[in-house]
Amino acid sequence: MNFQKVVFAFFILLALTLNFGFVLGAIDAPDHHNIYELFAAIVVNLIATVMKFGERSHIGNVLLASSLVADLQLLVSACIWGWVAHISADGVTPGAMASIVSLAAGAFIANIVSVILLMVETATFRR
Repeated sequence: MNFQKVVFAFFILLALTLNFGFVLGAIDAPDHHNIYELFAAIVVNLIATVMKFGERSHIGNVLLASSLVADLQLLVSACIWGWVAHISADGVTPGAMASIVSLAAGAFIANIVSVILLMVETATFRR
């Protein structure tokens, strides 16, 4: 068993599940989406991205691209949440929360692509 590959797959799957946990719930209800879960999803996605930098195959390049997309969308959603919570006079409105969750849902799709690519790479691996 290759421990490095286990850790790599662990972080990719953890990024997906944390992102799913954040997105799950009513899109415009702030009490359905935990800010700490968004933070955890961002941190784990960034760790997964760093781990993908060593890949030199074509699938590795697409894995890295999908991870960068997820990172970008999660970071923008966190910035929007910070903006509306601390700077905006209206606070976290249902419309703002819908934008935050929509961006996180886009990151969720990018994480699904990463998991599918990981499964394809694993299935085509020759001993």
